[in-house]
Formats: sequence, structure tokens, C-alpha cells
Amino acid sequence: MEDRILPEEKRRNIPRLILVTPCYNEEELIEKTAAVMAAKLRRLAAEKKITDSSRVLFVNDGSTDGTGRILHDLCERDPIFSVLSLSGNFGHQSAILAGMMFARDKADVVVTIDADLQQDIEALDEFISKYMDGCEVVYGIRNDRSADSFLKKFTANMYYNLLNALGGKVIKNHADYRLVSAKALEALSGYTEVNLFLRGLIPTMGFRSDVVYFDVKEREAGKSKYSFGKMLSLAMNGLTSFSTRPLRLLGELGFVTALIGVMVGINEIIDWSKGENVPGYTTILVALIVFSGVILMSLGVLGGYIAKIYMETKRRPLYIIDNVVWKDDNGNEGGADDRNTCG
Repeated sequence: MEDRILPEEKRRNIPRLILVTPCYNEEELIEKTAAVMAAKLRRLAAEKKITDSSRVLFVNDGSTDGTGRILHDLCERDPIFSVLSLSGNFGHQSAILAGMMFARDKADVVVTIDADLQQDIEALDEFISKYMDGCEVVYGIRNDRSADSFLKKFTANMYYNLLNALGGKVIKNHADYRLVSAKALEALSGYTEVNLFLRGLIPTMGFRSDVVYFDVKEREAGKSKYSFGKMLSLAMNGLTSFSTRPLRLLGELGFVTALIGVMVGINEIIDWSKGENVPGYTTILVALIVFSGVILMSLGVLGGYIAKIYMETKRRPLYIIDNVVWKDDNGNEGGADDRNTCG
């Protein structure tokens, strides 16, 4: 991360901010979330930190409850809100990407933030400050994980350490709360991965970046839609998307096990030449279990990479836009543009 300050004559103009917020079945808290976001953007605009035309863009990721209806009602009442509705539930990462790609030619900066507001929205001031100082990407980092269970904290730390050890560029305790400039968004639009892992993808672009630390808040209503299965899937996607080292480790593991097999074989030949009668039942059983486990694990890792190749060759869209509620600066409502799919 860099902390250089731009000279006064090179400082940027006040940016137009679009706050991209993915939503999936959040009817219990979305109205309160919208009120908090609108109030924050208006305070920032009053302080001349962002333009008056800054917006909140909700991405409705195929919600099956009343979230979509509430979002459309909000747009009718207040032009600061816009809604991008996807045709189905494409997942958190795809919903974030859909919002960013839709907003890339309409904003100077985009900030992605979850609808539950556990990510402190007051950190926006510092995000904007870092951008004004020349950063193209700013990552929100949790100060601590006190709101998480012991198991979640332990597994998260283990995962970040493992991914970085395997060569992935993942920022510890960063969870999709970030600012991305229009320049960085344009570069991101050139990436075509179907297996999407934004936390690992965006750092690979190499733009000047910095971090902002924030405190995690308790969820005020409803429950998290990010199940353990979804988190595990995202973690495995990250491991296999940004490192081929597991494949090399399998080769090394195979060499070591083969070497052990040769040593055991030599030992058995020596015992046989001495006329020693070694029963060997336990040895054979243990060896069979160990090597079977190694083989199955190796097949699992290889299968994971092959499955990713299979999905990439299909070139299916990452999301499909159903409809858009977006009002221009004159208050005129517009529909979906031509970029209704991605991938």
C-alpha cells in the first residue's frame, strides 16, 4: 500500500459516488439501510466531499421476498436510489460485479457495501480522502472479528494465511467493502473469469491502493444469507483461482510417498534375505489406507481444477439483468442498457 499525497495542483475533482449494495431477501432491514445510506451521502455532498448527483444503487440478486417491491418503492420516493434487478440469484460476487459494471461509466468512484450495514458506513469519509490523495482502489479492513464466533475467526485466519502462502494476493480481513475508481473499473471489465473471486482478482490489477480500517457492527435485523456452504465454496474458489501451487504440491507429495514406498520395499527385501518372517499385516493395512487417502485427495484437487476449466469453457454469463430503475440528473427514468449480461 502507498501513502503518497498528491500535490495540490494535481488533486482530483470532487467525485460522483455510486454506492453499490447487493441485496438478497433483506426485506426486514432494507428500508432502514436505505435511510442510513441516503443520509450519509447527503452529508458527504453537503460537506463537498462528493457531488450532489451521487447515488445508492441496490442490486437485487433474485430476492424471493418483498425486497424487490420495497426497493422499487424507495426509487419512486427518492431519486437518490436506483435498482438493478437480476433475473435470478447469481450469488454475492456476481451481484457486486453487476453493480460495478453498470456504474462504471456513470460514476467517478464506486464503493461496494453489504446491505446489513455491518460494514461501518462512516468509513466512507476516509475512503474518499484516500481517493482524493491518488488511490484507485481502497480496501476496507476489519479492525477485529469480535462479532464472529471463535470457529469463524479461526477458520478465516487459517484461510487467509493458507491462500497467501499458496501465492494468492488476498488482503486479510477484507470482505468486499472497497472503493474502486472508474479507471480501475474499466480495467476490471477486461477480466473474463467465470469463477469469480473479487477479493483476489482486484489486487492483481496493480493500481495504487490503500486501506481503511473500520469496526464491524452487529446485524440489526434478519440473518446472514452467507451460509457456511457458500463461504466454503467461495474459499475453495479463491484457493483454485489464484494459485496452481496445490497441483505442484501434489507432485511433491507423490514423489515423497513413492520414496517412502521404495524405502519400505528395500527394508522388506533385507528382512527376507535374513530369513526373518515379518507378518506385515498392520504395515500393509496402514500403507493401503494412507496411499488410498493420498490418491483420493489428489483426485479431488485435480477434479477441482478440471471443473473450473470446464466452467470457463462454457463462457456462461456471470449475471443477467432483468430490469433497471435509474433516473438521470434531470429526474428522467431510464431502463436497462445494452450490457444486460456479463461473462
